[in-house]
Amino acid sequence: MQTLTRKLGINISPETFFVLSSFIVNGGNYLYNLLMGRYLGPEVFADVAILITLLLVISFVAMTFQVVVSKFTVEFDASEIASFKKWVLQRATTVGLVLGAATIIFAKDLQLFFNTTSSSMFLFFGIGIPVYFITSVHRGSLQGSDNFKLLSGSYQMEMWVRLIGTFSLLFIFGLNPIQSVAIAIAVSFVAGLFPWKKNTTTTTTIKSLPKLSSAHKKQIKTFFLLTAFYECTQIICNNSDILLVKHFFDATEAGLYASLALIGRVIYFITWMFVMLLLPKVVSLRKQGEATAPLLMKYVGYISVFALVITTLAFLFPQTAVLLLFGDAFTSIANLLGWYALATSLFAISNIFAYYFLSLDKYMPILFSGIMGIAQVVLIVFFHDSLFQVVLMQIIAMAVLLLLQLAYFYKKILSSF
Repeated sequence: MQTLTRKLGINISPETFFVLSSFIVNGGNYLYNLLMGRYLGPEVFADVAILITLLLVISFVAMTFQVVVSKFTVEFDASEIASFKKWVLQRATTVGLVLGAATIIFAKDLQLFFNTTSSSMFLFFGIGIPVYFITSVHRGSLQGSDNFKLLSGSYQMEMWVRLIGTFSLLFIFGLNPIQSVAIAIAVSFVAGLFPWKKNTTTTTTIKSLPKLSSAHKKQIKTFFLLTAFYECTQIICNNSDILLVKHFFDATEAGLYASLALIGRVIYFITWMFVMLLLPKVVSLRKQGEATAPLLMKYVGYISVFALVITTLAFLFPQTAVLLLFGDAFTSIANLLGWYALATSLFAISNIFAYYFLSLDKYMPILFSGIMGIAQVVLIVFFHDSLFQVVLMQIIAMAVLLLLQLAYFYKKILSSF
């Protein structure tokens, strides 16, 4: 993409480049999901959806490291950054190894809980997890240093390898569809490490790096724990519905619901790129002593307009959308599309407020997200007589969450005058 813009003589900012690249990445990921849904049908696609959901879960956990590295890359002096990155990388690798080993060891248990046809899918998935955590540290460094072109390249590599790898294993090598997806996901984790930013620090220098001060370690650990807690709430809010539906409903209904979630969540995935841009900018503005609220409101405006357009289209043309994207086998879920888009919109808008305050070291919005994420799970556990009821419980929880975030924001704005 970067080469293409050069050939065309177009000069674009790194931020704009990242936005355009994110559209391609999200488009590729959606194409991947849509093709798998059309080819496999609802019942088999339900198993694939579990892998995709676990991928999202792992990405949220790994995002903790990415956010931490991004924030402190901006805040720390150049002399401290190398020691900081080494310290974080060691811990990210350890967490990745533990989670990867747990996924492999409990593969049979995961198969039973999620009612999947195979346990090997979890084995292949678990092998790739440690690499993904190393990738998250790499991406956080690129994000914090505003190197959005290399950051875009990392996401592009991951997406294309997963897309091409899955269908190569499926159609050229004739592997089982579920195994093809699992192996391609694991390989795409490795691909996300590239392009790698050249590091001029020698091995000797790395060994002689000064240790982080106790004050800095305490600061990092506090932010890390709070970020980890928030990412857990992200997992709950954004993925618990699919996991619970797979547990409570039969395979066909779970597959239908998974297709609904993939269509409806286009709002969340597109708006995520604005969050990626927002965090380092807010930290930088605060460091310079400048106002940050106007930047937040600009991004909230972008997300709100986009969410409104997509939700409106989902209510007006649900049958057409499902038919075009997934085909006849999935049209029975069309009546829920607008409602699911509404739930996702509420979550996407509240999410940007939470990340804004997280970057300013204000943590009450994280508590709001945690409470309402748990409330969503409880509501679905007790009220799941139909798929519509599952979606309705999410709308209730996310509407309350957004109201809490808005109330907190305006309280902080008013208190500043």
